[in-house]
Amino acid sequence: MKFAEYKGLDLPKVAEEVLHYWKENNVFEKSVTSREGKDSFVFYEGPPSANGLPGIHHVMARTIKDIFPRYKTMKGFQVKRKAGWDTHGLPIELGVEKELGITKEDIGTKISVEEYNAACKKAVMRYTDVWNAMTEKVGYWVDMEDPYITYKSKYMESVWWLLKQIYDKGLIYKGYTIQPYSPKAGTGLSSHELNQPGTYQDVTDTTVVAQFKADTATLPQNLKDLGGDVFFLAWTTTPWTLPSNTALTVGPKIDYVVVKTFNQYTFEPMYVVLAKSLVGKQFSGKFFEAESDTDFENFSSKDKKIPYQVVAGAKGQDLVGIRYEQLLDYAQPYQNPENAFRVISGDFVTTEDGTGIVHTAPTFGADDALVAKLAEPEVPPMLVLDENNNPVPLVDLQGRFRPEMGEYAGKYVKNEYYGDGEAPERSVDVEIAIKLKEENRAFKVEKYVHSYPNCWRTDKPILYYPLDSWFIKVTDIKDRMFDLNQTINWKPKATGEGRFGNWLANANDWNLSRSRYWGIPLPIWRTEDGKEELMIGSVAELKEEMQKALKAGVLEKDIFEDFVVGDMGEDNYDKIDLHKNIVDQITLVSKSGKPMKRESDLIDVWFDSGSMPYAQWHYPFENKDLIDEGKTFPADFIAEGVDQTRGWFYTLHAIATMVFDSVAYKNVVSNGLVLDKEGKKMSKRLGNAVDPFETMDEFGADATRWYMISNANPWDNLKFDVEGIAEVKRKFFGTLYNTYSFFALYTNIDGFDYSEADIPLHERPEIDQWILSELHSLIKTVDEAYGDYEPTRATRAISDYVQENLSNWYVRLSRRRFWKGDYQQDKISAYQTLYTCLTTVAKLSAPVAPFYMDRLYKDLTITTQKEPFESVHLADFPKYDASLVNKELESKMAKAQTISSLVLSIRQKEKIKVRQPLQKIMIPVLDNKQRLEIEAVAGLIKSEVNVKEIELLDDASGILVKQIKPNFKTLGPKFGKDMKLIASAVALLNQNDIQKIEQEGEILLHFDNKSITLQLQDVEISSQDIEGWLVASSGPITVALDISINEDLRKEGIARELVNRIQNLRKESGFEVTDKIDIKLLKNGFVQDAVESNMAYIKTETLAAELNFEESMDNGIEVAFDEVNTRLFIVKH
Repeated sequence: MKFAEYKGLDLPKVAEEVLHYWKENNVFEKSVTSREGKDSFVFYEGPPSANGLPGIHHVMARTIKDIFPRYKTMKGFQVKRKAGWDTHGLPIELGVEKELGITKEDIGTKISVEEYNAACKKAVMRYTDVWNAMTEKVGYWVDMEDPYITYKSKYMESVWWLLKQIYDKGLIYKGYTIQPYSPKAGTGLSSHELNQPGTYQDVTDTTVVAQFKADTATLPQNLKDLGGDVFFLAWTTTPWTLPSNTALTVGPKIDYVVVKTFNQYTFEPMYVVLAKSLVGKQFSGKFFEAESDTDFENFSSKDKKIPYQVVAGAKGQDLVGIRYEQLLDYAQPYQNPENAFRVISGDFVTTEDGTGIVHTAPTFGADDALVAKLAEPEVPPMLVLDENNNPVPLVDLQGRFRPEMGEYAGKYVKNEYYGDGEAPERSVDVEIAIKLKEENRAFKVEKYVHSYPNCWRTDKPILYYPLDSWFIKVTDIKDRMFDLNQTINWKPKATGEGRFGNWLANANDWNLSRSRYWGIPLPIWRTEDGKEELMIGSVAELKEEMQKALKAGVLEKDIFEDFVVGDMGEDNYDKIDLHKNIVDQITLVSKSGKPMKRESDLIDVWFDSGSMPYAQWHYPFENKDLIDEGKTFPADFIAEGVDQTRGWFYTLHAIATMVFDSVAYKNVVSNGLVLDKEGKKMSKRLGNAVDPFETMDEFGADATRWYMISNANPWDNLKFDVEGIAEVKRKFFGTLYNTYSFFALYTNIDGFDYSEADIPLHERPEIDQWILSELHSLIKTVDEAYGDYEPTRATRAISDYVQENLSNWYVRLSRRRFWKGDYQQDKISAYQTLYTCLTTVAKLSAPVAPFYMDRLYKDLTITTQKEPFESVHLADFPKYDASLVNKELESKMAKAQTISSLVLSIRQKEKIKVRQPLQKIMIPVLDNKQRLEIEAVAGLIKSEVNVKEIELLDDASGILVKQIKPNFKTLGPKFGKDMKLIASAVALLNQNDIQKIEQEGEILLHFDNKSITLQLQDVEISSQDIEGWLVASSGPITVALDISINEDLRKEGIARELVNRIQNLRKESGFEVTDKIDIKLLKNGFVQDAVESNMAYIKTETLAAELNFEESMDNGIEVAFDEVNTRLFIVKH
């Protein structure tokens, strides 16, 4: 059977055909079953949400996740890969609300919770087919037939079990705290959600330095004696919180001053109190420091500058207890209003900005709430009673002012909360600022740019809001989480130690509650007085509790009566639903006989994701051995985007630490962003998003994957450019395809099928030994790189080997062996060697380019039957054989490649074709080892660069003059201020010194009574051209090329050019490579001369039986190059 030959490289078509082959032959399934009984390599799929379409960054993520399981399978491990779908949470809910044209408030009124959840369930899997198609197209092997789905009852039951374990350890509690809250999403957020990338954005807000009028009766005597109105100055970037102000906080040890001045808006005289160190900042611009009372007496509102003067001072501690008038008196706290509106002290107060006095609204700030609680007596927060007598803030859950707020009632506190086109021109911040100006209560109003957090899902500003929530006490286990993290291999290390490690070290308690509808309900039932509660950890437990409730008469029926406890069948679990609309119907009974209702919250969807190691197997109700015996836990490898340090990476780690005192994963690749080619984030809005399907349809998944992996390390941001994929397709895949095509063409002519015994290595020509040595060095590099989770290093090494060593050097230098001569040992050695290189490259590259490498592998092995595997992905990964590696030979050949490359670069620069022979190159040698290495490859170099002779110079001083200058890039950081002195010393170095530093790699410099050792990399050495010669250098190697061309050389150049034209004509005429031909040329003295001098060479190269000159010729093709102009005609002999 012959090797398959093709008309061209069509990577998308190859992928399509190979995918079909995989499906027909169940190759993915076999990659798992064929390794049964072997050690397992555990991989977790971080589940995507299928309610949105995949983007090009998902191709990157799936490629990284695919590479290592494929590699480990080839290394003999069994790798089970369960797919998963993340089906709950804000992304789905917000999408459904938009689609149905409703807001969160409409759920339960305009639409029932049941209907809403049904709509969410439907939306969740809307794009499953598109995701599955993309997954297949990328070549990502994952078991999509049996995925875990987070809304399934089995999954949810495992999550309940985990929550109960955490609860039983005393790590779950209920707290009323100030939390990040998203009015547009209608739910509180956890601190890790608030720290997702991109949540903090620079915004320009209206800020106010407000004037709080002191109650004179409570002032210390020295301030009373001033005889005028005294105001405390406090700065805020959120004027909408001023109506909720109930205290002013000062730093007890801070120095404060009283300043006499005028208000810049009303021009009324006043005394203001602020921190001494901030006087300069607050009184800049319009104000000037008065020198005497005259400046105040002469002041008029028409003056451009306002006088000020410091008239008294006090420590913060002395101001505590002073009362002040309420700034905006729309409402009073419903509890203990008499304890509000006074100065209190707090250690968190700084004098970095503002006034050193903090406007304190305990309703809307965690620090404010804490300092108000610690004050004696406690300062009440601004809470009022609603129509149901419940205490509520002045801002409702939608982010609007309540009716108590008079003219502001019903207005959103942030303009961003309005619908498109509905926002008023003036925000409430601006309206409040204007009101304060008019009422002589604003000292300064200005715009201010600062960083403010937005909700990660709605991209609208969050508020800090008082909420009743359930928390996980992460602060109790954060030290253990930190310690366990030290054992995880992070790629890159900096993310694990820095971003993730720092996050763990400063972790807050995890806000578990979400006041939403579509998610996993918090399985806590509680009595109305909150004194008794029960955490449910399984359906069996819930059924047991329902039986008790039935007997007690608080529950009408067991809504899960058809469910059979202990039956793990899917049909049995399909009978129940654990979502909110169902379980909220269940009333349980407490130990004391009181009814218990479920706490209305759902849990944070990130807890769902972090539960997947266990919930995907319905642990501990089924598959106990998988977790308990470490078969599928912890994971050996996971990979997701860097943003998951605040998401999946975090929750996996937290749950594993709390429940199992273990890591959840041992190795993690945290991949960077996929940006556009300008380095901007991709988005539909900017029109720079790339469609993954279009990209793969045009270039194929293999080229897309190879480009993404070889272009940048997975953890670095990738500037995505389709031109780069086209280049990879051309340079890497094109070169590999051409190499295989060359192999197939000649082996098919000779009938090679590798049936002969392997020719022993020592009997093979040196070039075969060299390419096999380089191949095994490559195996070692690639194996280590994959093993270290560094696929970029692997792909770059493979690309380099294929393009530079295999194609550009081995095949080009050996090409005659393939198409010349009889089918004897030399030719068989060339075929066997190239076959080995190609099959090995296919295996090494298979994890990254799964389709094309399978095609290449099958095309090679189907003919030879050398390996029994149906696919490269079922084959064994190549094994490194040190006995085949010859470092001396590699070094020698590297010299030949470097020298050839230098000579070819000179030719290119001078526009001298490679077919034009040149006489000579001179190479100065540094030592005997270098001389022997170059002598051994001199023949190769001569034929490669088309020169007649190589002269090696032991002492090139008389011929080649070298120049040396400092490399400031490396010298600067090392020697700094001595740079000039070093540069002067380097300038004095002579030719012997230069030769010394080249040979020994360093030289000792003496200057200014100092000595330093100068390394080779600290200098730049170049060579001057000499007349008639051109010089080029690379590292320690320098070549000088004689570029003069005599008559003989010119004739040979013409002959070589003609050979090239004849060979092209043979191909175009469709001749077989073995056909003999007759050649006719139009007489031309110039050409005839050149041909007659090189007749034997031309005939041998072109398989010509006869070559004749004609006086005139009408047929054939015109041949013109340089000064040559003739006609050429060929026929079969």
